[in-house]
Amino acid sequence: MVEYVVPAPKRRRGRPRAGESDARDRILAAAIEEFGSAGYDGATIRGIAARAGVDSALIHHHFGTKADLFGAVIDAPMRPDLALPEILAGPRHEVGERIVRYVLETWEVPEARRRGVALLRTAIGNKLTTPLVAGFLSRELIGRIARTLEVPDAELRATLAGSQIAGMLIARYVLRLPGLAEASLDDIVERVGPTVQHHLYD
Repeated sequence: MVEYVVPAPKRRRGRPRAGESDARDRILAAAIEEFGSAGYDGATIRGIAARAGVDSALIHHHFGTKADLFGAVIDAPMRPDLALPEILAGPRHEVGERIVRYVLETWEVPEARRRGVALLRTAIGNKLTTPLVAGFLSRELIGRIARTLEVPDAELRATLAGSQIAGMLIARYVLRLPGLAEASLDDIVERVGPTVQHHLYD
C-alpha cells in the first residue's frame, strides 16, 4: 500500500448528491492503489475505475485527466502540465526565466510551500513514492518541454533543466541553505533563469 494521505475531497456548494462523496473517496483510494502498483505511466483511468467499481466517465467528471487525478492524490502544489503550454508559447529567449519565476511564485505561497516541502521529503529516497513523482515529472514537465525543442538531445536538455529546478527547490525550501533561502525571488530568477535557458536552447 502506497504511503499517501488521501486529501479531503473538494465538495461542491449545496448538498452533495447521494453517493457522490463515497464515489470520490473510492476513486482516490483506487488511484493510490493503481499508481502504487503500476507507476504513473502504467496506471490507467480504466484500471482505476475497475478498482473503484465505477465507470471511467465518472473519474473524468470528478477529476478530469490522469494528471489531474494524480495531482489530487498527492495534493500537488504545482501543476506544470497546466502552466507550461502558456510559458512555452511565450518569447523563446524568456522561457528559462519564465519557468523559474513560475516555480518560485508558486512555492512562495505558504500553503503551496508547505505541501511542496512535504512532497519533496516524501519523494526523496522513498521506494514507493519516488517512481510516482519521477514518472509524473518526466511525463508532464520534462516530456512536454522536450517535445517543443525539436533537437536530437531534447530529453537530456529538458532533464538537465528539470534537475536545475529540483535542486533549487530542495536547496531553498527543504535544506534552506543560507544565501539561497534568503535571496529575493527576482535575484534567483535572474541567476538561475539563464542556466535553465542554456540547458534548453544553447
